[in-house]
Amino acid sequence: MFMLNTRRILHTSYHAVFLIGLSLGMVACCFNQPNMAHKDNALIGQVRPGMPAIDPLSAIYELPVNANVSYQDVVESLKSISEGMNFVNPANFPIGEHMKLRGVDPQGIKEVRSFCNLSMGTEIILDHPEFLVFAPCRVAIYEKLDGNNKPKLYIAMDRPTFDLKSIKHPTERAKKSAQELETKLLEIMDRARKGDF
Repeated sequence: MFMLNTRRILHTSYHAVFLIGLSLGMVACCFNQPNMAHKDNALIGQVRPGMPAIDPLSAIYELPVNANVSYQDVVESLKSISEGMNFVNPANFPIGEHMKLRGVDPQGIKEVRSFCNLSMGTEIILDHPEFLVFAPCRVAIYEKLDGNNKPKLYIAMDRPTFDLKSIKHPTERAKKSAQELETKLLEIMDRARKGDF
């Protein structure tokens, strides 16, 4: 009888210890989740009034182009505004045109334009030469279906502050440089989607 009660007590104790351990593990996992959303929120680009907030968990920042603004307006606006802000446009990639040459319907405009401003990006490249894999900055212009299943023109970019998260232990000046670069690119995109010059 004594042996049977001892086994029950041990069996119950093992279950209790297991359940306590499992509970503690689950609680620890809940508190130990990586949360990039709050980690470097201060070092993301700053949006202008009327622009949607940045999703800190996404490399892509996308804006719809205003309905009265054409693709050509966006292109000319990007050129004028970027040059006025000391950016160069070293290359354009008309991906949609190349798709057509291969017999593929690109389903609207699809292109990538690169932009570079070494007065803002120099610190990043000097401190972290491996960041060159993300250079130059890219802005995409494309059409996709909107909520009404109609083609809509968009402009989007790959965010430099998000790309910098791929660098282990980035310097403070690299973080600030990426933030400044991103903020300027956001301004260029916002103005271009409105057809400003």
